[in-house]
Amino acid sequence: MSAAEASPEQANAQRRYEVRRGDLPLSCPLPSMALWNSHPRVYLPIEAEGGESDCPYCGAHFVLLD
Repeated sequence: MSAAEASPEQANAQRRYEVRRGDLPLSCPLPSMALWNSHPRVYLPIEAEGGESDCPYCGAHFVLLD
């Protein structure tokens, strides 16, 4: 099964997500996640928050890796 055929990740399945600069701008749920079973997409200011940010909807914690 190719990546294009793979189903999207389950939204909000984890409490901690590691992201890289190539993933910015950061949003929750992430673009690879299904939106139908999640909250509205919100953009998180991870660079302005010292490399860590929490989603105000689901509480997922994002950490920016260098």
